[in-house]
Amino acid sequence: MCVITPFSVSFGKFQTFRSPSKLIFVKVIFGCNRVKRGRFAALRRPMLVRGPLGVLSATELIFLLLFIALLTWSFAYINTQIPIVQNMNPRQIRRHLNDAIWQKKLRSSGFFMATVGNVCSALLFYPVTRGSSILPLLGLTPDGSIKYHMWIGNLALFFFTAHSATFIIYWALTDDLVEMLKWDKHSVANVPGELAAILGIVLWVTVHPGIRRKMFELFFYTHHLYIPFMFFYMLHTGFSFFCMILPGFYLFLVDRYLRFLQSRRKVRLVSARILPCKTVELNFSKSPTLMYTPTSFVSINVPSISSMQWHPFSVTSNCSLEPDVLTVIVKKNGNWSQKLYETLASPSLVDRLEVAIEGPYGPVSADFLRYKTLVMVSGGSGISPITSIIRELIFRKVNIGCPTPLVILICAFRHSEDLTMLDLTLPFNGCSKDISPFHIEIEAFVTRDKVPVWTTNNLVKTIWFKPHPSDEPLSPTLGSHCWFWLGAIISSSFAMFLVIIGLLGRYYIYPKDQNSNKVYSWTVRTSLNALCICVSIFASATTAVVWNKRSYAMEGKSVQTLELASPTNSPNARFYIANQERESLPEQSITQNTRVHYGSRPNLKKMLLENDGSSTGVLVCGPAQMRHEVAKICASGLADNLHYESISFSS
Repeated sequence: MCVITPFSVSFGKFQTFRSPSKLIFVKVIFGCNRVKRGRFAALRRPMLVRGPLGVLSATELIFLLLFIALLTWSFAYINTQIPIVQNMNPRQIRRHLNDAIWQKKLRSSGFFMATVGNVCSALLFYPVTRGSSILPLLGLTPDGSIKYHMWIGNLALFFFTAHSATFIIYWALTDDLVEMLKWDKHSVANVPGELAAILGIVLWVTVHPGIRRKMFELFFYTHHLYIPFMFFYMLHTGFSFFCMILPGFYLFLVDRYLRFLQSRRKVRLVSARILPCKTVELNFSKSPTLMYTPTSFVSINVPSISSMQWHPFSVTSNCSLEPDVLTVIVKKNGNWSQKLYETLASPSLVDRLEVAIEGPYGPVSADFLRYKTLVMVSGGSGISPITSIIRELIFRKVNIGCPTPLVILICAFRHSEDLTMLDLTLPFNGCSKDISPFHIEIEAFVTRDKVPVWTTNNLVKTIWFKPHPSDEPLSPTLGSHCWFWLGAIISSSFAMFLVIIGLLGRYYIYPKDQNSNKVYSWTVRTSLNALCICVSIFASATTAVVWNKRSYAMEGKSVQTLELASPTNSPNARFYIANQERESLPEQSITQNTRVHYGSRPNLKKMLLENDGSSTGVLVCGPAQMRHEVAKICASGLADNLHYESISFSS
């Protein structure tokens, strides 16, 4: 069943930047010229669609094969170049020389697997360092890089678990299980290695997709075991061997501490819109200097629901179109989001909700402008990141006058009431400018309702919160010159670390080595190195954040006196009652044809292949089955003009 209804888009007032220089900045950074696809554009096409690794492009497949070759070479090089006796005490060397050939090979294999696992760990933390400059240089985004962290983490834990099992078997076969209880202070310590192995197995089990999706709290809490895991691993191998992992782990520690400092701020929650489809739109106050790109995301914590849990959500607002507001959409799906929905929908709601935010994080530039036609496919709440793209295109078309691609939105929902999510694709405030030049076509599919379902609960409820003295607008942690400050933190903290361990070695550790016959304890030396790293990062990052926070003190004071008038009534959910007679809309709003299909699913193959644009970008955000289907169509070769782009935390 198909119902054709007018697609009315009502916008609030466009608010441009408050100074001409900022508008020029937008034109330079988000310029009007489309980016031309290079000669290597074919490498971005999906090569593998279904499999344990999800959708893989040709580039990803090439780098995966190169990484496997690196691990193979590392294993072969270590096997031929590094003597196995280098980390043994004299008694172990004598026993190893008396071992049978198969026992020597078994022990050597365990050592080699640990070293290869260490190679994996050297790259493990780069993909999850959200504020790093390395990911943008490689054209990666923080959300899209999570899958690389998962791949490398699985490989590392596999080799570490095999390493532990191999040595336990070796000790059992040689009647030397007493080695499991030894903590050698001057060589490899077995007890901390076994503790790290146990923690690693717990981490490995709880990251299974079934546990991560159905028991997210268990996954979330146990994933913090990486802290004691890395500490015991450091004690097990010694700091010198750990230095191979240190660069990536050091950058991650800097990023994680900066995120911790940002999370201590309580962000001003301005309002919330509650839709009939059990979805909530949260509107936060933000500093106009906070810039982000479409498809960015933030992590949100609500202490009244859980003081520990942080959940990522796509940012739907546009920093140019809505310079003072940051918006996210939360759909009721899981215990945490259900409690949030019930809290906001409760009649006895308090006038304030305490919220902390980390982010936003996202791509450096808006790559989707390179296409002449943009087909966006979403399923359910997957429309959230697509919303930010639509608002960005509206701003470019109306305020800057840039040519924008023709937008075709194909969205699938389960029930009729879910159509109200289309209202959230529009800015919360109205618009005084004519936005008719912006062209969009929407094909909406309701899969479980064969006819429109009408209920009296069709209003969008809006809640306005009162400001609190402790609230402040969301602002950049390191100010407008974040890259400069990040580089200063990394370089100064590492220089401080080198100076501290140099002084400790010269005036504390070295004299003790000279005045006694024993070598200074590896365990204590490693613990001191770890402590020096933490102190250096703490001092440098805290100084930079406090220095930059002073520039935003006035903004924090101004939000305390912010008073917003509550609307007299709640707006109707336009799409939910699309088959009903509606009042006329203002002249400045644009009208497009929206086709609502009931009781059917979108025929993606037909709809995509019928598109005759010379360059068509296909962005998909939704369930894995939908992403795989779209990727398969784009990779089939039936249409050379289709270019697949996935917007997902894991693909």
